Amino acid sequence: MAIGPFGPALEEVLKRKGVTRGQVGAAAHVDGSLIGKIVKGTRKPSNEVMSSTVEHFDDGQLYIAAAGEVTKGAFIPWLNNVDLHRSSVHLKTMEELSEAMESLQKAPITKTKEQLGEADLKQIKLAMMECVEAITALTHYVAVLCKEYCFSWMSVWKEHRAYLKSKKYLK
Repeated sequence: MAIGPFGPALEEVLKRKGVTRGQVGAAAHVDGSLIGKIVKGTRKPSNEVMSSTVEHFDDGQLYIAAAGEVTKGAFIPWLNNVDLHRSSVHLKTMEELSEAMESLQKAPITKTKEQLGEADLKQIKLAMMECVEAITALTHYVAVLCKEYCFSWMSVWKEHRAYLKSKKYLK
């Protein structure tokens, strides 16, 4: 069985928080041995286990891993081979935003699909990819700052949704 992103993320959170698999199992209403299998990658986590676990820990990395698990990778991955110090993430996020803005300014989106040539389509695809890189950086930035300064990941998103509703962007 292929290991999805949730097991390794859960293992990292357990180590960081000093929590046992049994304690996580109790929070998720499952046996600790099941948590062990999820961490090892021999058992796929159910949506219920992921939901109760992310709610219990309120950790950005774990939420990101759960989203990646549910979407089979159609979400940003947790970057596990980079410097995630808040200052490094801050600088990298500004760099990625700058690159995305530059690429967006060059994207010929005022043209219809029929008016676009191959070079235009490449520029649009480049703009999309730069935006995905910026989204990845921004998401990590929020997760790192939540962890560093003890903000609730869930509360940040609830507040954002409330703001979007107040602006009538959501029903």
